[in-house]
Amino acid sequence: MNLPTHLRTLALMGALWGALSSSAVADEVVLKFHHIWPTVAMGHTRVTVPWCDTIAKESNNRMRCQILPAMSGGGTPGQLVDRVKDGVDDLTITLPGYTPGRFPIMEAFELPFMTNTADVASAAAWEYYNKYATKEFPGTKILATWVHDEGFISTSNKAVRTLEDFKGLKIRAASRQSSKLLARLGATPVGMPIPAVADAMTKGTVDGFLTAWEIIPSFKLQEVSKYHTEVEASRPSLFTAGFIFAMNQAKYDSLPADLKRIIDKNSGITLSRTIGRYWDEATAVGRKAAADRGNTFIKVTPAETDKWIQASAPLYDEWVSDMDKKGLPGKQMLQDAKDLIKKHSTTK
Repeated sequence: MNLPTHLRTLALMGALWGALSSSAVADEVVLKFHHIWPTVAMGHTRVTVPWCDTIAKESNNRMRCQILPAMSGGGTPGQLVDRVKDGVDDLTITLPGYTPGRFPIMEAFELPFMTNTADVASAAAWEYYNKYATKEFPGTKILATWVHDEGFISTSNKAVRTLEDFKGLKIRAASRQSSKLLARLGATPVGMPIPAVADAMTKGTVDGFLTAWEIIPSFKLQEVSKYHTEVEASRPSLFTAGFIFAMNQAKYDSLPADLKRIIDKNSGITLSRTIGRYWDEATAVGRKAAADRGNTFIKVTPAETDKWIQASAPLYDEWVSDMDKKGLPGKQMLQDAKDLIKKHSTTK
């Protein structure tokens, strides 16, 4: 059938528009971003959402996130490292320590009395990761690494002021190294992800927990604890836990070059240190939540803090030995981690 010229033109234009529309839809990249925090948490509001807004803006909305907070995408916190590796999720923020012993190289920054501020340790962790730990995360592109603000102990019925006070307490540990620390201090460690802590405290499954101030308000942990024990401020932090911001490597590899550049621009040491600074800044907010409830703050004396440091010192030798058994230069790795913390302490 011969169509009039103007109809053929309209038909051609419609086909062209449809092709262009299909191409635009095909070119849009939606990244499934799965994490542990509720939407009120600082990690969601200051890290996840702004990062997603940035890549959407810089890509003219060709690349955007579908954010799945509070494990709403399914699975457990401990499964996130595999979910992103296997491509079930495209992006995630999680703690490698939720799978104890699986990422021992990065545990250097989880050793007790190792770090002070999160921003310094986070920048150091990024450099250390790139030198030693990239092979620990096959199938995964790490966009940032960081640690939280200084860790402390919260308890419900018994205050912790001395080593003797740890005896008989079941305390939630955040990682393998913090479990070892608690055992060295005389407590019984109980490993669990942070979302499970409030319920465990309410039921009496644990008597207390190790964590950082940043997360306290998000999970209302000030409501299930009464005492908060912090070590002497002139000493390094009692403990810290490490985070990773991870992307499925195959998903990254599938992106066109310009979208890869946007991902690259918004990852690395600057992002790591910035996120660490956010954790430092959140300390005051978390402490205020506990203070407003009338909870008791305990500052361990310098002399007592030194006893805790001495009690936990063998964990350094254990970690070095573990690395040596894997054919890695454990002593040098530990020294590098310390040197990197010192280096970034002078570049704040």
